[in-house]
Formats: sequence, structure tokens, C-alpha cells
Amino acid sequence: MAWSFRIGTIAGTALRVHVTFALLLVWIWLMHYRIGGTPAALEGVAFVLAVFGCVVLHEFGHIAAARHFGIKTPDITLLPIGGVARLERMPEEPGAEFVIAIAGPLVNVAIAGVIIVVLRTSVGLEQIAGIEDPHMSFLARLAGVNVFLVLFNMIPAFPMDGGRVLRAALASRLSWPRATQIAAMIGQGLAFVFGFVGLFYNPLLIFIAIFVYLAATAEAQNAQIREVSGSILVSDVMITEFATLDRTASIDEAIEALLATTQREFPVVDAFGHFEGLLTRDDMIRTLKEKGAAAPIVQVMRRDVPRIHHRKRLDESLRLMQEANSPAIAVVDSTDRLVGLMTHETIGEMMMVRAAAAGRFRFGHLRHRNPESRS
Repeated sequence: MAWSFRIGTIAGTALRVHVTFALLLVWIWLMHYRIGGTPAALEGVAFVLAVFGCVVLHEFGHIAAARHFGIKTPDITLLPIGGVARLERMPEEPGAEFVIAIAGPLVNVAIAGVIIVVLRTSVGLEQIAGIEDPHMSFLARLAGVNVFLVLFNMIPAFPMDGGRVLRAALASRLSWPRATQIAAMIGQGLAFVFGFVGLFYNPLLIFIAIFVYLAATAEAQNAQIREVSGSILVSDVMITEFATLDRTASIDEAIEALLATTQREFPVVDAFGHFEGLLTRDDMIRTLKEKGAAAPIVQVMRRDVPRIHHRKRLDESLRLMQEANSPAIAVVDSTDRLVGLMTHETIGEMMMVRAAAAGRFRFGHLRHRNPESRS
């Protein structure tokens, strides 16, 4: 994720913190300092760190469940609104997604339960509503936060866990795309409710509403791509006209190609056209600043870019791109010669074309062939 930095690795998963999290700590320090000076500010920061410790444990609940189903998690990113665990791939079965989604909130239930047992008390609305009150007990507030995290995450809207639980439940009876569409529509509806309530009570709800609406829309789009990708070959959507860079080229030559084309990613090939790596625009700019225009591109190109045969299905290429977190995938022939390039932009363009074609078909202006609809 952009604007985040790595602070360590836990059990093979990189732990990253977004820069806005530092701004949150500064804001918490100032707010508590006004109330009780330095001691209150230190306690406020410590409380936020404890909360995000619970968030990390929540995410590792997802990670443990995902690993049970053979799904790796490359990294976790901490944001002011919570944590995001990036799965190597999405679970294929509704039951697997249900278990992975519910595992995180169950961790918060366990944390709250342990604190309640230690305090020998209960956590009610007073503790949940008084999360920001520094005069309340540290542990009572922390228990209240975990109860709130459970309630908030179980809201049936993407990207919260409740949205994925809802989709898993619907997918047990409906198709995956239809289940996603229904769950996304519910999430978008709740986003409008959050936004409306936020206008009168808490502006933070407006921010949450925007976040939920965009996440629900993205999930619906991903489901559409997943639905069609199983019946489309890579050769149907790959780019066939693009500029390449020779492995002997320098950054200066790469910059010239960048300015002469609209490409953002440039495949690097040898004299026989075999794919060797990928050089992105960001790689060029960074290398130009650090090493100068004479630096050879082979020193900075990405060598971990996946490659796929042009007769493979699109869903397999999507899986490879997601697992490698790659901006593109090289399409090769049987002799390993580069014949095409596929990026996220080409997939988006394919979906726009299909949507436009479907719209015209509904009005009878375009004949759309669908083998599954033949009688």
C-alpha cells in the first residue's frame, strides 16, 4: 500500500504502518495533553497503541484461518481506521470465506472476555461510549474497544468482516457473483445511511460512508471480473502492440521510451525476444534520482514478474498477478518469447467494453454471442 512503511515481520507476514497512523498519534497526544498534560498524553498514546495491538491480533485471526485453507498473507497495513490484511488469493469456497471472515472478530471477543474476567466486571454501553474518556479505567476502555470492534466489523457491508460473512452465507445458495452483488448493494445502502446520519451527528460517519461505498463497489467489480475470467483466454485481452526495452538499455533510453509512449510498464527482453524483466515508470524516476541516467536497467528492473502462456485462462493470470503483487504479467509463447502484456488497465478496459456491448445488446443494436444462452 502506498505511503506505508515496514516496521517488522511476524510469522512470515510483513507488518506495515501507514503514515496517517503517525498523524493519529500526534492528534491523540495533543487532545489528551489539553486534558491532563504530559501524563494524560502518554496514557492516550499508550491506549492507542494497545488498541492497534488488538487490531493486529484481529488481523492475525484472519491470517491463521487463511493459512488453514492454504492461503498466504504477505502483509498487514495499519491505518487510522483499522488494519488491512492482504490475502495472496481469495478463498474459493463460501465456507472458507466464512471461517476466515469470522476469525478476526472472534479474536476480539476473546480479548474482551479475558479483560472482563481479570476485572471481574462487565462491559456495557458506558464503557463503549466512554472509550475516549481518559478518566475511565485503561483496561475497561480497552475491553469496550474490543466489543466495539466486534460490533463494527460485523456490520454487513464491505470491507467489514460482516460483509464477507453475508456474502459467504448468500453464496451457499446463490452464485458467487450474485451473492457479491447483493452484499455490495446492502453495503452501498448502509453507506448512504451512514452518510445521512453523519450530516447531523458525527462527520466521521461521512468518511466511513465513503470508504464503505467505494469498497462495496470494488467488490462488485471484482466479482464481475471473476465471473467472466474463467471463460476468457489471456490472448483475448492482452496488449500486443507495446514498446519493449533491450536488456542493454540505460535509464536514459528508458526515459525516452516513457516520454514517447503512453506506457507505464516496459518489458525488458533479450536479443531473441525472451522476457527477462519489467521496468515501471516509478522504477525509472527513482533510479534517475538515485543513480543517474547512465544506470543500466538490468540493475533495477523487476525480475519477479510472473509469466503465462497465451493459451491459458484469464483467471489463472489474475491469480498470478495477485500472488506476486505485480502491476503486469508477461504473456509468452511455447518458446518463451514475449507475445503480449497484460495489466490491470487492460482488464478494466475489457470490462468496460463488455458492459457497453451488453448495454447495446439489451436495446437490440448489437448481436452478443453467449454460448450458455443458446437454446
